[in-house]
Amino acid sequence: MKWFLILWAGPIALLGSWYGLSYYDMSFGFFMLTRDTHDLVFQIYGHILGIPPEDLPPLVLRAIIVDSFLVLGIIAFRRRGKIAAWWQARRQSAPAALASDESLSSAP
Repeated sequence: MKWFLILWAGPIALLGSWYGLSYYDMSFGFFMLTRDTHDLVFQIYGHILGIPPEDLPPLVLRAIIVDSFLVLGIIAFRRRGKIAAWWQARRQSAPAALASDESLSSAP
């Protein structure tokens, strides 16, 4: 599971870092981080997909969000036993907590 998360978060972090640095032209002397490269990459992808380059960033963001929900769903499914045990323990301790709150509120 750890490698699954690393292999999911690594490319997203790399893409997000590249996008943010190249969008604001913080190149630090690297050609790949310049705004010119940023525009060129999106022009190439836009040409390949047949859509305007300015439509690509929202589509990529939407894909990352969908993938994130999918990964979180997989994690929740894998840990459903622990989540169910936590929920059950919480439900069992709720009446005791409620009773102690009522005794505090009824005190003069």
